[in-house]
Amino acid sequence: MCGIVGYIGEEEATPVLVNALKKLEYRGYDSAGIAILGPGNEAGAGHSLVVRKAKGALKNLEQRIATEIIRGTSGIGHTRWATHGEPSDVNSHPHTNVSGKIAVVHNGIIENHAKLKEMLRESGVTFKSQTDTEVVAHLVDYFYKGDLFEAVRATLDRIEGAYALAFVCENEPERIIAVRKDAPLVIGAGKGENLIASDVTPLLEYTRDVYYLNDGEIAVLYRDRVEFFDREARPIEKKTSRVEWDVSAAEKGGYEHFMLKEIHEQPKALADTLRARIKTYATKTINLEEIGFDASWAQASRVVISACGTAWHAGVVGKYALERFARIPVDVDVASEFRYRDPIYDPKDIFIIISQSGETADTLAAMRMAKKSGARIIAITNVVGSTLAREADLVMYTWAGPEIAVASTKAFTTQLMCVYLIALKFGHLRKVIDDAELAKNIEALEGLPALAERLLAQKEDIQRFAARQFHKTKAFFMGRLFDYAVSLESALKLKEIAYTHSEAFAAGELKHGPIALVDESTLVVAICTQTALFDKMDSNIKEVKARGATVLVITWEDEKYFDSAADEVFRIPRTLDPLSPMLSVIPSQLYAYYCSVMRGNDPDKPRNLAKSVTVE
Repeated sequence: MCGIVGYIGEEEATPVLVNALKKLEYRGYDSAGIAILGPGNEAGAGHSLVVRKAKGALKNLEQRIATEIIRGTSGIGHTRWATHGEPSDVNSHPHTNVSGKIAVVHNGIIENHAKLKEMLRESGVTFKSQTDTEVVAHLVDYFYKGDLFEAVRATLDRIEGAYALAFVCENEPERIIAVRKDAPLVIGAGKGENLIASDVTPLLEYTRDVYYLNDGEIAVLYRDRVEFFDREARPIEKKTSRVEWDVSAAEKGGYEHFMLKEIHEQPKALADTLRARIKTYATKTINLEEIGFDASWAQASRVVISACGTAWHAGVVGKYALERFARIPVDVDVASEFRYRDPIYDPKDIFIIISQSGETADTLAAMRMAKKSGARIIAITNVVGSTLAREADLVMYTWAGPEIAVASTKAFTTQLMCVYLIALKFGHLRKVIDDAELAKNIEALEGLPALAERLLAQKEDIQRFAARQFHKTKAFFMGRLFDYAVSLESALKLKEIAYTHSEAFAAGELKHGPIALVDESTLVVAICTQTALFDKMDSNIKEVKARGATVLVITWEDEKYFDSAADEVFRIPRTLDPLSPMLSVIPSQLYAYYCSVMRGNDPDKPRNLAKSVTVE
């Protein structure tokens, strides 16, 4: 998730932009840059556009510009969360056209950038970076006939994807142009100055009066006013909103904690992970060219998945999904075990490594071992330019955006989306599932973001349940098949942030030991979305109820099977049974969050834990 800022007013723009970028550091980033419209040459003629950018922390940019005076009272700035091209000075924003007279900053993904790049190259454009954003700068230049506004409008007709964009032009120093589609952008209305930002946080030092830009709207910022237009250049009247949040709350987008914010970001994260990978030819299909998905995959004799923690739980779901849809043997290992157990390799193996950060030490070690064997290494990660991304043969990015809370939520569900896409594509390649079955599952995947949104609207039901149960000293999560995999992740969340003793087990193992611990102090969460196994789950629920446990059942919204057996039933929107983990885990995330808060903990920063485990 990139950060955008912009300023036009009476003050020097450079310190304002750098200060604003500092307020966006919480979003996570790998580089930063600014573009300032200066007063021109020594003779005072015209204006000049000065661009400075640097890989890494914002302090690197500050050090780069510390020895020079960059004059100018308008400009744009950016912190980058890489999606196309590794973190580097060249790939950093702002990007410019060939002459360096037009600059752009961008948050989002331009999905048709490759096609546009080919067209622009044919017209003589030379590209410097590996990014999708540079295409936008050259496309605006392509359409520029002396009016930046019209050039931007023409560009919007050609680009596809999600974006928040801000433009400045050396020939038009009196204005900044901004536009958004499926990515946030806020306008700050000051006195003698106006600003833009990805959220309200950087604006609050200068103004609390803001305009919220809607999809498809264009804002033109001058020093003394802001004008708004639709895509057809028709004027729009907008009123300012007054921001009453303090800075800390604004950074969290109005949520009390980053974890709750990130739980609520899952519908968008799932959509972003899926969107560019579904293509329509004669029918809808899954495009995974990024991981070299071709006929050679059919030669694989086995898939091996290795990961740690939450990512390992995603791997367990991946095992069930790959074996169900592709009918290929799958081994899934905790990376810290895999690296020491002298595993057996086959050069035909496909080795999938999963890591949110791409820096987990045990996971990297497991990958390096497998790579020496000649196996094909596929990385699923959220961080462009991470060690895992650099060293794997091929990479599938989750595109979840930065996750600030230590306990993963949206990282997990987007990892699930990736493993399902691989499983379905692989199954179709191996002719295990036909065109009709593939289409049915693609349609179901496309419906999941909206279903997740519906599910989150019921969060108060889980909050009320947590208020009655957060004092429980132990919690068990149980399920079968896909539901067992979700139970593993659910128990981990409660451990991580509520510090409650929690365990997960396959429900069929209940009488092989765990039932000895069940009594009146026990909460049992039974995840029941695998319809063919409802009879089995019903028996397990009755067994723990007979020992005094309180039972919460998570099942389908139209399912009455467990109403008489459970103390509480939380109902999730219906999808295909095998795809249930992307929905059924959300109530458990919410339950852990609310228990943590009710126990007086900070769910964003649980004790003894770090976001990325870079040592063994």
